[in-house]
Amino acid sequence: MGESHVVSALVKRRAELAGEIEAVAGRLKALRASLEHLDATLLMFEPDAEPTAIAPKAWRPKVDWAGRGEMVRKTLAVLRASGEPLTAREIALRIMHADAADTDSLPAVKAMTKRTNEALRRQRERGLVAGEPGPGMAVLWHLAARC
Repeated sequence: MGESHVVSALVKRRAELAGEIEAVAGRLKALRASLEHLDATLLMFEPDAEPTAIAPKAWRPKVDWAGRGEMVRKTLAVLRASGEPLTAREIALRIMHADAADTDSLPAVKAMTKRTNEALRRQRERGLVAGEPGPGMAVLWHLAARC
């Protein structure tokens, strides 16, 4: 037989997941009802409209967004730990890996690289990082001497 503490932990985790699924299912039901009401209201004002033809807008939860100063801290931490110059993409991938983010998603990697570049440019203006030409059009970033 299995260890009792392992079994009780697994039972507890299963109960938590089942509860979360029920909560999400309830939220989904409420969102679908709201969408139906919105479609009906739209049709009242524009009878020829086709609400199902309206493409859904991509939504990112706020949890994915960095808090104030967080990108700078993470970027500088990666450069400190690296000890060698890195491209913004390499820095972004290391940040995503540390945050257990999906590094296989090209749009996510591009967005993180853009945010990393913005943080690096701001810190270059403050004299904390410096960039030098790298392979192709890439810039190799490193900590400035005073950092």
